[in-house]
Amino acid sequence: MTPRWWAAATLVALLAALALVTALRVPWGSSPAPRADQVAALRELPADAVARGRAFHAALRPGMYGGMVIGLLAALVLGLTPFGAALVRLAGRPFGGHWLAEALLGGLLVVFAGELVGLPFAAWRQSVVRRYGLSTQSWGGWAVDLLKAYAIGAVLGAIVLVGFYTVTHFAPRWWWAFGAAGAAGLTVLLTFVFPVLIEPVFNKFTPLAPGRLRTNLIAMADRDGVPVSDVLVADASRRTRAVNAYVSGLGPTRRIVVYDTLLREAPPAEVESVVAHELGHARDGDVVTGTLIGALGGAAGVCALYLVGSWTGLLRRAGVESLAEPRAVALLLAIGAVAGLAGGPLQNAVSRRIEARADRHALALTRDPDTFATMQARLSQVNLGDPDPNPVEYALFASHPSTVQRMAAARAWSRSAR
Repeated sequence: MTPRWWAAATLVALLAALALVTALRVPWGSSPAPRADQVAALRELPADAVARGRAFHAALRPGMYGGMVIGLLAALVLGLTPFGAALVRLAGRPFGGHWLAEALLGGLLVVFAGELVGLPFAAWRQSVVRRYGLSTQSWGGWAVDLLKAYAIGAVLGAIVLVGFYTVTHFAPRWWWAFGAAGAAGLTVLLTFVFPVLIEPVFNKFTPLAPGRLRTNLIAMADRDGVPVSDVLVADASRRTRAVNAYVSGLGPTRRIVVYDTLLREAPPAEVESVVAHELGHARDGDVVTGTLIGALGGAAGVCALYLVGSWTGLLRRAGVESLAEPRAVALLLAIGAVAGLAGGPLQNAVSRRIEARADRHALALTRDPDTFATMQARLSQVNLGDPDPNPVEYALFASHPSTVQRMAAARAWSRSAR
């Protein structure tokens, strides 16, 4: 068979494996959250808090949609016209147009151009969260965080660009196979290194002081069969008033991380309820599930890109002869932007199912639905959430069940327990 046939067969196999993993590891059964209970939960929430949360999201909405539209248009302009290829050529000109210079410098220049277009919308969002009091960060601190994110993105981008175009240069007919393996491997690697190398760049972590809460959290993790190495406090208050907690790492690096804002805003029982939800993710292997889905999806994406590369009309629009040449990086990013936008709702639907399962796990572990519901109400109020969002926006963008759905699920669990 030709490389194209092998790529097509591999793509079919990867998609089948992706469908199998999703079917087996994602809970697709309906979660009990009757609408009547959701309406009752909404009535329990303070009307002024609900109004403030909805006003906050209304203020964010123009920047969010504007950023999405402008970002997509920028990606399409760079990728579907010769302009992107011209930028890559310009970056490589001081080095004689060497393919490695075009791959690294040209690729980073195209990525930076896209980030630059989105910068005003990021600043818009920051101005809104500052105006509503959710952000505690100065503009200088925000800029530093932005530069840190750019630096990390540049390092990761450089590794991907150099690796990818080295493979395409030396294996022009079979680069899809090496690229698919590399995409899957990089996804797995980032799962391990993110908690150790990336998280400390943005937050400082200190052990939770010895006391009853620390003892209860570790005991709860042991009782749940999810042993943790430590309980850490993240200094989230240096940039936000939002509250949260999570379980980070795998195996010996697994630890419970609690925002310092959560410790200030919530009583210990509610902190335990939040951590119980996060333990559910560890207990059910949701990090492994996400890594498998990401690795298979990334590998399948590379195979699909190779097959799309035979579309001469697309290549002609971009002013390139092949996807394997560095000057096609803008076209690759444009295809990725469209695919990401199209696949986002499906990814969010999967995420909501997984989060609902973690909620059920927290209820079963703590056996305290009242505290769970109270904590969900607190999360919505402190984080300025919309407790009952528009159904269309919810389907498109929500990665978690809504507040009223989670409170309704607690009511349903309480009835079933009785």
